Amino acid sequence: MTRVKRGFVAKKRRKKILKLAKGFRGAHSKLFTAANQQTMKALRYAYFDRRKKKNEFRKIWIQRINVAARNNGIKYNKLINNLKISKVLLNKKILAKITISDNKTFNLITKI
Repeated sequence: MTRVKRGFVAKKRRKKILKLAKGFRGAHSKLFTAANQQTMKALRYAYFDRRKKKNEFRKIWIQRINVAARNNGIKYNKLINNLKISKVLLNKKILAKITISDNKTFNLITKI
């Protein structure tokens, strides 16, 4: 059986990792082993932080709605409950945009 040298495949894999590690500091962008470990860690953080970003945006939307609702004399949880009861199908993202851009519309929504 003939010997398989794997030179091209290994080099291609290492170049791919080093390309992903571009911009890391020191040996983390130059040496393959360090770059490989740091790249795996960075990809893991990226995965978790994509989910964390959604939670942070949700918190911001809730804060904006809460401030606008309290300016109209109603608490956030009462507002959301009243919207559900009256079957208004506006999500928190859209409500937050309305609070920023158009206060008159938000005032009408709170009166519902």
